[in-house]
Amino acid sequence: MSIKDLPHDARPREKLLARGPQALADAELLALLLRTGMAGTGVLQMAQQLLAEFGGIGGLLRAPADALQRVKGIGPAKRAELQAVLEIARRALVAELACQPVFDAPDAVRQYLRLQLAHLAHEVFAVLFLDHQHRLLAMEELFRGTLSQTSVYPREVVKRALALNAGAVILAHNHPSGLAEPSRADEYLTQSLKSALALVDVRVLDHLVVGHHDVVSFAERGLL
Repeated sequence: MSIKDLPHDARPREKLLARGPQALADAELLALLLRTGMAGTGVLQMAQQLLAEFGGIGGLLRAPADALQRVKGIGPAKRAELQAVLEIARRALVAELACQPVFDAPDAVRQYLRLQLAHLAHEVFAVLFLDHQHRLLAMEELFRGTLSQTSVYPREVVKRALALNAGAVILAHNHPSGLAEPSRADEYLTQSLKSALALVDVRVLDHLVVGHHDVVSFAERGLL
């Protein structure tokens, strides 16, 4: 069924205007972004197919550009709109973390890291550098590795912390396997970085491991 065949008040745009965006299902929100389907496939059906293929709206927004390019019906204009939505979400979260202590917005930290790291096919080690009030100064991807490991040098992390005049950091890395469970190597690395940063009075507040669906906190596990 095409959108034109739906009752007027059941069409996504009219439904949003009348009842707010929270009243729409994921497929309806996506259909508003896509605007048009393709021959033989209405935009709502196309939206449902995309969500099924990419594992939901989060998976679709985090999908790399080459994956979207292979999808029939997703041309440059639609890809640009999807990428714009993701960037808007990232910037909104950065703004939130820059104006308040990270402890006041733990969910925003996790969401931001998932947007940045969860979709990557290679391992990335990133650091959120915080000021002395624990507000975000910068998030930097310092090291990249293979599917299995990343070489992380504490000296480089210390140098960046000093350059940014950071008072604390949150460490983060992704597991391309999709499983967020920390390894013994992750635990050893955390303690090495904690010791190195303590020499320059920079606290390690947490180390977050990002999987496809979960984010595991070292602090919550009592591993710091």
